[in-house]
Amino acid sequence: MSLYQEQVFGEFDYIIVGAGSAGCVLANRLTEDPEIKVLLLEAGGKDWNPWIHVPVGYFKTMHNPATDWCYVTDPDKGINDRQLQWPRGKVLGGSSSLNGLLYIRGQRQDYDGWAAMGNDGWSYEDVLPYFKKSECQSRGENPYHGVDGPLKVSDLRLRREIAERFIKAAQQIGIPANSDVNGETQEGVGYFQQTAYKGLRCSSAKAFLRPALERPNLTLLTRAHTRRIILDGKQATGIEFEHKGKSLRANAGREVVLSAGAIGSPQILQCSGVGEPEHLKSVGVNCLHSLPGVGENLQDHLQIRLVFKTSCKTLNDEVNNPLKKLGVGIQYAVSRTGPLTLAASQVCIFTKSEEGLDRPDIQFHMQPLSADKPGEGVHPFSAFTASVCQLRPHSRGSIKIRSSDPHEHPSIQANYLSAEEDLRVAVNAIKVARRIAEADALKPVIIDEYVPGRQYQTDEQLLNAARRYSQTIYHPTSTCKMGDDEMAVVDNRLRVHGISGLRVADASIMPVIVSGNTNAPSIMIGEKCADMIKQDRLRR
Repeated sequence: MSLYQEQVFGEFDYIIVGAGSAGCVLANRLTEDPEIKVLLLEAGGKDWNPWIHVPVGYFKTMHNPATDWCYVTDPDKGINDRQLQWPRGKVLGGSSSLNGLLYIRGQRQDYDGWAAMGNDGWSYEDVLPYFKKSECQSRGENPYHGVDGPLKVSDLRLRREIAERFIKAAQQIGIPANSDVNGETQEGVGYFQQTAYKGLRCSSAKAFLRPALERPNLTLLTRAHTRRIILDGKQATGIEFEHKGKSLRANAGREVVLSAGAIGSPQILQCSGVGEPEHLKSVGVNCLHSLPGVGENLQDHLQIRLVFKTSCKTLNDEVNNPLKKLGVGIQYAVSRTGPLTLAASQVCIFTKSEEGLDRPDIQFHMQPLSADKPGEGVHPFSAFTASVCQLRPHSRGSIKIRSSDPHEHPSIQANYLSAEEDLRVAVNAIKVARRIAEADALKPVIIDEYVPGRQYQTDEQLLNAARRYSQTIYHPTSTCKMGDDEMAVVDNRLRVHGISGLRVADASIMPVIVSGNTNAPSIMIGEKCADMIKQDRLRR
């Protein structure tokens, strides 16, 4: 008998692995029924770091090993063999505790496309009620927004001249104004909304987990690293995990739900012997269930960063001036307003990279500041950043464990810009950014294109600039995709194909990445999965 089998932590109806964007939702919704006993395991720590709760605190929490898993991709040919840092939350709330707070749902066509692929119940009309259920919209209720949910969604508490100029410039080149890109249509330019309330971050942990922790039927363990899912034949019966130096087992009377994210969920499955047999054999893991799609179909949004020096004052000036920096801190302490309330970006644009498209295929994130990367400080001159990403890339990558050790980070092969279609969109996206910069509202205050620089002119040169200056926008998805084809991992009720009592509920189940930021859709997935679990429980 193994050590794990000898130390039983407890018996639960449901075990949720991962207290991130979706996992916290599941813990809350399932424990609404006092008869359901739930164990929530989080490999990271508690969300006590004060910078987690200050919106601009992602500059302190990203790339910080206390709060971030600090994943790094394999060298990638598509971006000149560079390796990119992939921050993922190592704390209650998961990546919702260190992301840029931007609230974007994606396009109607995304979800209708999922349904058209055979995933009944995932059309836009099917998922809209779950977005509304989660939401407490500061602007009030309407057909697209709810006000009774725990997730606070509010307008930005910061306005700057350069952002206003950027919005006007976009309109001058034909991009329509849109004050609600989560409403009737996504196309247009306007200010982002953020998951914040009165100047403080509203993570999934704060919105969903904190209220649920008062219920006696929820048990939470932090610093609990999952080793593997326990399988009895083709039935998931529990979890083996490490906690406070001990190896433990928890039994699930009904189901195990993986909500460890697009990296963590496929890693746990593979470490448990669920995946592509030859790959598992090559890393010393006995294949217990052949499921070749585990870890495949990886998608991410790759952003091309353009930085423009400007004569208009930006946040760079406020941060680099000691007196102004002090004033920023005082302003936030007194009124919870000002630059410390800044989300990752102020202005969003959803538009088309070329004529003839039926819907937007690129997204802009405009920041009234510039820096080489989070945590390294802003540039010593006035500048703003206009990052642009392809919304639905054709390139596909993979997540593969390197060994049976659950602590070893897996191989992340993003395969950016490996599809021909993505190359054309990258070039066109830079051209759209430059058209905005040349518009009357912006041109008079732009001194220079600092990145990539005007020396990049031909299509070939622009593609080289994209390979050199692109960065992840932190949206990995689709590594346990939903569907009924041979590479699908879960069905339309998020049940793992061929294994009873096991589901996946996080961004990894997206068959195709959504057209926008992924936090709000991940929360929606948690809401919908909780409902499906409750429905299935009543049928038994």
